[in-house]
Amino acid sequence: MKGTILAAAALLLVVASPKGPALRAAQASPSAAAPGAQAASATASASQGVIDRYCVTCHNTRLRTGGLALEAMKIADAGREPQAWEKVVRKVRTGMMPPSGAPRPDRATLDRLAEAVENTIDLAAAATPNPGAPALHRLNRTEYGNAVRDLLDLPIDATALLPGDDSSEGFDNLASVLSVSPALMQAYVTAAAKISRLAVGDPTISADLTTYLAPRGMSQAQHREGLPLGTRGGIVVQHIFPLDAEYEFRVGRAGGGLFGLPPVGTDDSVEITVNGERVRVLGRDARGPVRLTIPAGPQTIGVAVVRRAHARGVDDLFSELASSAGVTSLGINGPLNPTGPGDTPSRRTIFVCHPNAPDQEVSCARTILSKLATRALRRPVGERDATIGTLMEFFESGRKLRGFDSGIQYALARLLVDPQFTYRFERPPASARAGAVYRISDLELASRLSFFLWSSIPDEELLGVAAKGRLADPVVLEQQTRRMLADDRARTLIDNLAGQWLLLRQLDDIAPGTKEFDGNLRYAFRRETELLFETIVREDRSILDLIDADYTFVDERLARHYGIPNIRGSRFRRVTLDEGRRGGLLGHGSLLTVTSAGNRTSPVKRGKWILENLLGAPVPQPPPGVETNLAESTAPGATPTSVRQRLEQHRANPSCAACHAVMDPVGFSLEHFDLIGKWRDADGGVAVNATGKLADGTALDGPASLRKALLDRGDAVAATATEKLLTYALGRRVEYFDMPAVRAVVHDAVRTDYRFSSLVTGIVRSTPFQMKRYEGGTAP
Repeated sequence: MKGTILAAAALLLVVASPKGPALRAAQASPSAAAPGAQAASATASASQGVIDRYCVTCHNTRLRTGGLALEAMKIADAGREPQAWEKVVRKVRTGMMPPSGAPRPDRATLDRLAEAVENTIDLAAAATPNPGAPALHRLNRTEYGNAVRDLLDLPIDATALLPGDDSSEGFDNLASVLSVSPALMQAYVTAAAKISRLAVGDPTISADLTTYLAPRGMSQAQHREGLPLGTRGGIVVQHIFPLDAEYEFRVGRAGGGLFGLPPVGTDDSVEITVNGERVRVLGRDARGPVRLTIPAGPQTIGVAVVRRAHARGVDDLFSELASSAGVTSLGINGPLNPTGPGDTPSRRTIFVCHPNAPDQEVSCARTILSKLATRALRRPVGERDATIGTLMEFFESGRKLRGFDSGIQYALARLLVDPQFTYRFERPPASARAGAVYRISDLELASRLSFFLWSSIPDEELLGVAAKGRLADPVVLEQQTRRMLADDRARTLIDNLAGQWLLLRQLDDIAPGTKEFDGNLRYAFRRETELLFETIVREDRSILDLIDADYTFVDERLARHYGIPNIRGSRFRRVTLDEGRRGGLLGHGSLLTVTSAGNRTSPVKRGKWILENLLGAPVPQPPPGVETNLAESTAPGATPTSVRQRLEQHRANPSCAACHAVMDPVGFSLEHFDLIGKWRDADGGVAVNATGKLADGTALDGPASLRKALLDRGDAVAATATEKLLTYALGRRVEYFDMPAVRAVVHDAVRTDYRFSSLVTGIVRSTPFQMKRYEGGTAP
């Protein structure tokens, strides 16, 4: 089977035929924009003097500062040169221009200038929309795993089956970096074979050992979320058991005392739970693996130490509970002595019919494969479709070998390597010419929507609506969007978007140079920020809550780190903040830690992240060869210095000063937070100086003032969030020609105070999301 599937998988590198249904062409009505054009022209004329007075001094044909000459450019003509003018708008909107120290008008005047340019560009874009031409899009590893989960009701671990994906613009779902190599093709084939065997319950599956390790640095002395109360430490995993069978459980343990004190808890029992129910308790003297009978399918397995002794308290002087005294690993080996495939969720999903006689097998197989192919390929696939003919060839091969179930298994493995499953095809109208702009089909729109909100394939309801052509109705499209946002599968949007935009994935790789940081704090940092973002999504709150939320989420470990009293236990709970230190992301240990250096804070990293990811103001990369070491001098007799003092010495280099003058003052306002986000009043024996300023001269003196400055530019923060969402939704970088769509989304969302759903529905309605430009040539 593997050889034939490998041959089929070679199709992953082949561009398919540009056949497909004709799509509706986009139509624009320039005359409808005429009144708006007159108003825009009047505003442009009034703002041209601002350009001539404050900008042309540097941006002229002689100096061309920043590669831009504005003296021959007119705002009234911005629609014909949108790329250059969008750069001007961004610099003005973010306060980067005119530069600090140079003559500049008041902010209201600058806002009118930016608005005049934007209106001119937007009117031109409305007359001749440019939605871009996304490249052929391969499913990334997360999308592939989610698609398998939703297709087969089988929650696989895609990270164990497929290699990681490259990223660009901060995201790993951009088509431009999702290439295919022979090694990846082989990984797809291997994954498809394993997934199909697990889903169907192949009776020939041999015993295999899977080992899970305890999270790095997590203390075994504390209770873990997801495990029973009265336990400490441990591991909780979801494991797919391929058959009804016996399985061996191998529990690794460690123990030891601290500072020569007698260890406490090393002789505590270990309990094993299945789906939260205790199935076995192991004493300290238990040796060798434990064999248990487990039904097939995904089961949640927990292993934890039963807490019997509490070292903390009156006996602190005599004993100590070692943080490593607990479960270090869990090995699951099997299946052993299988009794059958079991009644699993995946089998119930796949086998929608069961043949009662051999002459019914072909008809039943066609029914099964038609249903699976419709979901997998994101389009109606009838039993007489050519795709079913291909799958039936694999079915016959497997059926001849080991019967009906194996036939379905072979066909399923072939389906999981089909290019129409692993790629997101969008075909142009048969009559399209190069440069044509058209609306994508309803089925393709359904795919865009589901991969945006769920990182997965459309469900049956969305496919059914799309197949009837009803997504063209804006009301129906919004209903489906809101339904999907409320679905549990939108959790993937939280994990992926927050995990990448807010840098949560980087937490796994950091190792701050302080003994106060451990695995429990790493976990708590992640959960705090995830829960904030989840609250914004689930409660449909303003995206500006990222900046000024007066609440956060803590467990005992994180509360102790932040200095929040009266919090006990491992359960995360929402707490109201009554002081100006911690509100929103600026006070989250996750962001503050990943934007620090290994052994100190980094005002540069913190300032850069805020400018680029909250205000949308790109900062240049440092020139090659520039010394970036800011380590404190260890020479005998050296005077202690703060990070700020060392940065001021660094900025004495003229090649460094220009960029650092923009980034550092923003980062300085967060210097009261140390490298892992703990509040401090001194750094290196020097009192913390948290004063700074934004590029437009706005004074800062700590996190509260920075938060206020960002809220004063709430439209810029909302626009940046929309750009991030649009990049993620389209699977390509946002270009200058997308900015009219971004502004339209933000302008509409301001009526709801930038609620998250308003940004999402605005993107779904937008030209870049619903339309496409045909570049010509052979299309996939």
